[in-house]
Amino acid sequence: MEQVFNVPRVVIGAPQGRSGKTTVTLGLIAALSARGLKVQPFKKGPDFIDPGWLGRVAGRVCRNLDAFFMDRETLRWSLYRGGAGADVAVIEGAMGLFDGVDLAGSGSTAEIAKALAAPVLLVVNAVRMTRSIAAIVLGCQHFDPEVSIGGVILNNVARPRHERMLRAAVENFCGLPVVGALPKNRAWQIPDRHLGLIPVGEDDRLWQAIEAARAGAEEHLDLDAILAIARAAPPLPLPAPPIETGVRLTEPVRIGVFRDRAFSFYYPENLEALEEAGARLVFIDALHDPLPEVDAVYIGGGFPEVFGAELEANRSLREALRSRVEEGLPVYAECGGLIYLSRSLTYAGRRFAMAGVFPFDVTVDNEPRGHGYMRLRALEGNPYFPPGREIKGHEFHHSALAALPPEGRFGFAVERGYGIDGTRDGLVYKNVLGAYCHIHALAVPDWAVVFVGKAAAYRDQKRSKNQALARV
Repeated sequence: MEQVFNVPRVVIGAPQGRSGKTTVTLGLIAALSARGLKVQPFKKGPDFIDPGWLGRVAGRVCRNLDAFFMDRETLRWSLYRGGAGADVAVIEGAMGLFDGVDLAGSGSTAEIAKALAAPVLLVVNAVRMTRSIAAIVLGCQHFDPEVSIGGVILNNVARPRHERMLRAAVENFCGLPVVGALPKNRAWQIPDRHLGLIPVGEDDRLWQAIEAARAGAEEHLDLDAILAIARAAPPLPLPAPPIETGVRLTEPVRIGVFRDRAFSFYYPENLEALEEAGARLVFIDALHDPLPEVDAVYIGGGFPEVFGAELEANRSLREALRSRVEEGLPVYAECGGLIYLSRSLTYAGRRFAMAGVFPFDVTVDNEPRGHGYMRLRALEGNPYFPPGREIKGHEFHHSALAALPPEGRFGFAVERGYGIDGTRDGLVYKNVLGAYCHIHALAVPDWAVVFVGKAAAYRDQKRSKNQALARV
């Protein structure tokens, strides 16, 4: 008999971006959590910032679901693993419901909903609209019959009469329940930056907007109806766990992870993969901490430009990292981490000294250089991937490298995306790889094992050297 699992679940989708999905999702999670329910948040796509807010509100780590990175079995595994012990899973979509990377809608929110057999709550921005809402909802209902629209949430409703007209149109022409109607309210808006919301760790005053969204959800959403829709989602076949690549170490290595207000872009699966491969993670505040005794360093993305002065002020960390790199310390850096490894960072007319591992300078401005999914091919000399290995990832950066030496070694050829110069990404120096590309461990399962293996080799090399010195 086939084994199955069931997690009550809904996808928050919309006909187009900027319809209010994030506000609705945050308010819904906060309201359900206030009822005492365990809510597991998920975010469709590769985003880091929205998941930070969703996880903060839910009190559970938010996980990403991405059909570009993951096949159907892996998507279900992520739901199964992340949703364990939860009363309901709330999955925030991205862009429009059917918007993907190609004409077929590959990677869309709809594809996630189908893979997980999850009903969709359709958030419709009702500004300057009445009866036309029925045409929009009907289009979403019938565009792909495999996508189940469970209910509609009206957003930016003007007045009670406006709401009555909208409800009547949806219920009469579409046969769907309206499970919420949110009035216009600027108090719910969360300030954003060029990549989306302000990261959750930067400004706790923004919590006030979350509280307003929770109160709005409690007043204007039919929480019981939404839970009934989520609980009606069918059981799914129990997924097989991802195939492990490599052998775990018998003795853990210590991997330092920059994790603070400047560097906060980490998928939880990446950190878990390192631990499962044999790492003990040591979190480092790059704004204040010295470099501890570690066998490797992982520097994720974030907004180092916002904290350039503080990063520059922590001179001991910058110099210690540069010195240890010369000794062979393995370092894996993504986007903001690549910037930190540069010689200097210029932002808003100010220049800040960085670690100086790579001899180039970085300028950050408002012009997008790379934004979207990436497909890379590993080049000869890449310390973490064999030549020809395909890597899927994503990028979003507003920075450019200057004074890049012509003899610089690159780790990847870019087949999709931009990277450093449109054709290449990933700079290599000794055991350091710094790239604009962000990877997800479920899409690159060998990354963690190889990185931990590099850390173990470095640790063993240090021990042998110290033992030799002790014998002298």
